[in-house]
Amino acid sequence: MNQDHAVLKHIDQWLDRGWLSHLDRAFARFLLTQDAQANEAVLWAGALLSHQLEQGEVFLDLEKLSRQPELTLAIPGHDVRRSGNETVFAEVTLLKAYTLQHWKQGLAGSPLISSGCGNTPLVLEGHRLYLRRYWQYQQILNASIQSRLQPIRSTLPDKLLLQLTGLFKDNREQPDWQKIACALALRSRFAIITGGPGTGKTTTLTKLLALLIQLSESDAGMTRKPKVLLAAPTGKAAARVSESISQALAKLTVDDAIKQLIPKSASTLHRLLGSRQGTRQFIHHRNNPLVADIVIIDEASMIDLEMMAALLDALPESAQLILLGDKDQLASVEAGAVMGDLCQGAENQAYDLPTRGWIAQTSGVTLAESALKGSAINQQTVMLRFSHRFGEHSGIGQLARAVNAGEALKAQAILNDTATYQDLTRLLLDDPGDSRLKQLITASSNPQQPQGYRYFLDVIRQQRPEDSHHFNQWAKQVLDAFDTFQVLCAVRRGPWGVEGLNQRIEQWLFNGHKPVPIAESPVDVVSGLTPGKRYDFSGQSHRLDRWYEGRPVMITRNDYNLALMNGDIGIALYDFNGKLRVAFPDTGDEMAIRWISPMRLPDVETAFAMTVHKSQGSEFNHVALILPETLSPVLTRELVYTGITRAKAHFTLLESQADVFNQAVLASCK
Repeated sequence: MNQDHAVLKHIDQWLDRGWLSHLDRAFARFLLTQDAQANEAVLWAGALLSHQLEQGEVFLDLEKLSRQPELTLAIPGHDVRRSGNETVFAEVTLLKAYTLQHWKQGLAGSPLISSGCGNTPLVLEGHRLYLRRYWQYQQILNASIQSRLQPIRSTLPDKLLLQLTGLFKDNREQPDWQKIACALALRSRFAIITGGPGTGKTTTLTKLLALLIQLSESDAGMTRKPKVLLAAPTGKAAARVSESISQALAKLTVDDAIKQLIPKSASTLHRLLGSRQGTRQFIHHRNNPLVADIVIIDEASMIDLEMMAALLDALPESAQLILLGDKDQLASVEAGAVMGDLCQGAENQAYDLPTRGWIAQTSGVTLAESALKGSAINQQTVMLRFSHRFGEHSGIGQLARAVNAGEALKAQAILNDTATYQDLTRLLLDDPGDSRLKQLITASSNPQQPQGYRYFLDVIRQQRPEDSHHFNQWAKQVLDAFDTFQVLCAVRRGPWGVEGLNQRIEQWLFNGHKPVPIAESPVDVVSGLTPGKRYDFSGQSHRLDRWYEGRPVMITRNDYNLALMNGDIGIALYDFNGKLRVAFPDTGDEMAIRWISPMRLPDVETAFAMTVHKSQGSEFNHVALILPETLSPVLTRELVYTGITRAKAHFTLLESQADVFNQAVLASCK
């Protein structure tokens, strides 16, 4: 292998500037080991493809790269920098010399690249360059969804049409998009229901399930009750959709026999598919499919391409798939914005003549003809538009809409109009230790007007039960109280990031004196500590010095033995026996609590502050979103929108620089 290849030297310069990572360079070197004659275009393309995967993109768009390299790669657009008295040209100049024709000619004929067949590490499909693994995931997704788009019904039974009308008779929105969503989902084996917070996705889903269950009774060949599975990407999202469905079922006007077949609780996708510990494989796959007639996935915007491909690969051909989520939220942390890609054009109502005919026939709603031509997936996608949570006087709702539309000036005006929008607060902070931030975090509060974390700490201290029978109820109250407020960050590191803020919040809440932990066996016995005795670990390095009552923790690595998934949140509490345990909600029973020793947990981190990405699937009464001093690739319109829409009752924007919010609203990752 040529260690001194010119491209590797250029990549090293990009590495020094932070434009590429060591992984990107390693992948380019790997390609060189596979083909010592690999040309510059192949090695550059490999390094840049690796870079795109880290940015969440599953392919390198060569056409876009040839036109706008800086925008495509999210790197600075400055070509020149000064080094002493010498002018140094940044290596982006090299890429600007590559036209689309240059890229294609350079990649053509390489033994490392194919158009799909074979076992090459790279696949070129049109203008898109894929890592083979992600190309295969894309093929699974495309084939599975396309096979489900074809309508399987031309009519619906009269009894079901009456039921459809009855379930939505009280809806006043015109056109009734919830009713249209059900009508379209009854037509084929695939449907997407998207919409912002409070638009009624779960309510619509519950009514749809009642209709699908009744429809199965009239379908030829269905001699048993349909098997319905409900899942979400994270434990938090699964718990929330379980709670929402339970609430919706209480209001559903259908027979109890139908209600009994609607799932009351959701599992995580990992549990649904059956993760194999230590591998990327699942128990359920094409040769061992799920046993299901209907599969519903909530918070689908959080699903990456690899997970979506695994789900689709495990679905029986006859199963119906329904995806729910907000297409405008942040995409998954991993590569592949599946929901956003599937929902492109959903807001245009671009239904063709057969689809509009079906909608009119089944729901009685006549839609105007669209001047735009929608895709096949658009025909099975409905965007809910009316927010039942955020009315015209809701600052949160108005702000979210302005941010989502990229209307920065309008968003600024809404934020500044606190007289009209009393659910919004805006603070420009001087530094990370600003007393106003400390006051917000530590303010006394109540469940009606939560301001900070003091409320959940008061529940711990003031409502601790005297008998063991009520400890689960108390722990549930503590967890619910913690959910009334959440600090969200755009970044992990730096003075305005998760890591620094968590340390400061701990100091503010406990004045530097955290509750002393209790030593527990068997780990503590090994270390020479006596079980049941209290120890002060101040200033010492020990596993227990991070544990104290009231510490909220987030799981950062899946543990299938404990059935805890990345993103699950628990709170450290003393149980009735005086032992420090971490209380987690049980997704299978909304009133149940799982008590787990801190020593048994996988990797965890304190969760007073979390990234916006980690907050997806959650809602809090009051959200405080902290923006860093400078714009970064992660600080986009989608991130700000997602942060705002985590708030149910009050939203606070905390800025370290006045113009960063404005820049973020104008910066979209789409």
